[in-house]
Amino acid sequence: MSQPAVFLDRDGTLNEEMGYINHLSRFRLLPQAVAAIRRLNEAGIKVVVVTNQSGAARGYFPASLVEEIHAHLKQLLAAEGAHLDGIYACLHGPADGCACRKPSPTLLEQAARDLDLDLARSYVVGDRYKDIETAANAGAKGILVLTGYGLGEYEYLRHTWPVPPVQVAPDLGEAVEWILRDLGEK
Repeated sequence: MSQPAVFLDRDGTLNEEMGYINHLSRFRLLPQAVAAIRRLNEAGIKVVVVTNQSGAARGYFPASLVEEIHAHLKQLLAAEGAHLDGIYACLHGPADGCACRKPSPTLLEQAARDLDLDLARSYVVGDRYKDIETAANAGAKGILVLTGYGLGEYEYLRHTWPVPPVQVAPDLGEAVEWILRDLGEK
């Protein structure tokens, strides 16, 4: 039976937002990220990263760096008893016209097929409105975190958003606690 999942944006949600991460040394997890993912793991909820990484298409870094960063992310999580069930990345630029770049739901739909997930019972957590839009396009619930670009986007742009987030949280840890309550988990 299909199950819900939590889809996480990467930069600004899991790790510090610093523009394009063009070297592994620039990748730094946010303080609450590992514990939040571990809470979801312990509750038996699938956790999937979905990220746009156009820096590769723009020539700012090689595509191999994205894979290197994701391998490092998995190691950091594993060292503290947490794991991801999948990582899906769009390496195209905004002008490439691809089908996988958020806010398109394509990567979420691919993850749903690969991992037997129910998008209607799932959540997308991110620090940009495009993450909320992605959730709406996939039929999932969008949660905005105020880390990364979240605070500025929420404070200055929310009046322009056609679809509001179902929840606004200060960080991923608080977003996960809200999700667990919403799912009826302890």
